[in-house]
Amino acid sequence: MKEMKIDSERVKEKLVEFIRAQVKEAGFSKVVFGLSGGLDSAVIAYLAKEALGAENVYGIVLPYETSNKEDVEDAKGIIETLKINLIEIEIAPTVDSLLTSLKDTDKIRKGNMMARTRMILLYDQAAKYKALVLGTSNKTELLLGYFTKYGDGGVDLEPLGDLYKTQVRQLAKDLGISEKIIKKVPSAGLWAGQTDEGELGFTYEEVDRLLYAMLDEKKDNEELLKLGFKKEFIEKVKNKIKNTEHKRKPAPVARL
Repeated sequence: MKEMKIDSERVKEKLVEFIRAQVKEAGFSKVVFGLSGGLDSAVIAYLAKEALGAENVYGIVLPYETSNKEDVEDAKGIIETLKINLIEIEIAPTVDSLLTSLKDTDKIRKGNMMARTRMILLYDQAAKYKALVLGTSNKTELLLGYFTKYGDGGVDLEPLGDLYKTQVRQLAKDLGISEKIIKKVPSAGLWAGQTDEGELGFTYEEVDRLLYAMLDEKKDNEELLKLGFKKEFIEKVKNKIKNTEHKRKPAPVARL
């Protein structure tokens, strides 16, 4: 959709300033973030370097034994290109210890455990280097609740949180990020063969078009149907937004 096109230069400037201002306001000068070798974390790496300088940016590579080796190499390649700091920590010892204690974990619970283990380690490194934790989630993932609560959703700043996935792709292209990373099949790498779109049941392009029409253009169901969206798809996406609302809100406090 042409309406979803962004002015990449303007967006880059705003996001760079957002990172710089938020970090300074919090009394810090450094950031850490999980670098997976995928699109979103690559964009964060480029923006963070521009905002704070390479010496103040720590890309944390957190592989598990099922992690795609090519993704790990791509993550290290981004770090080498940008000259930011590399920290690599294997999460298998921690995750496997927890799995041994539980014995009956399924792949979804294991995936959540991996995401939360990664966030524990990110905050540990943030404490070590006196840094803030940057998130790498985009607007599509946040709206659909496609993140682990207190895992990849537990961060200090979420620079890409108002950009749909397809807009992040456009920004990445204009930042000069390699086509290999831009065209990579999105995956959280939580188990062998796992992909975002396979889990969601639709592509980012499809759902971004719907989300933009539904939320940004405020079109009702009748208008969405006229645009060619199927009723089942509309309801599925609306239910995902509704059922994951608790993930986007702070824990309610009982007022006495």
